[in-house]
Amino acid sequence: MKTQLDQQLQFHQTALNLQAHRQQLLASNIANADTPHYKARDIDFREALQGALGKQSNLALATTQSRHIAGGGGDVLEGATKYRTELQSAVDGNTVNMDVERAAFAENAIHYEASITFINGLLRGMQTAISGQ
Repeated sequence: MKTQLDQQLQFHQTALNLQAHRQQLLASNIANADTPHYKARDIDFREALQGALGKQSNLALATTQSRHIAGGGGDVLEGATKYRTELQSAVDGNTVNMDVERAAFAENAIHYEASITFINGLLRGMQTAISGQ
C-alpha cells in the first residue's frame, strides 16, 4: 500500500518528467527553426499527464504463447508527442513559429520551476513534521 506522500511524489515526478520532455521538444523546435521541411512538435500536457497516470486506458496486447513478449501501452512520452498545427505556411515547409516556441518554452520553464518549488515545500513540511518542530 502506498502512503499519501508516495502518491503525491509520484504525481509530481510524472509531471516533472513530462515538463522536461516538453522542454526538450520545444528546444528542438527552436534549434531547427531554419531546417527545411522540419515539423514542429509539442505535447498536450493535460492529456499526457492523464495518460501517464493511467487514467486513460492503454491497449494491452494479448499473448498466445509463453515465449511471446508482453505488449504494453508503449512509451507515454512518445505517444503524447504530436505535430504542432501550422499557423503560417513557409516556402521551405518548416512549421516552426519562433514567437509561439519562445512563449511555450518560457511558460513551460515557469511551470517546471513551480513544480520543483512545490515539491521542496512538501518535503520541507514532512521534514518539519518528522523532526517535531
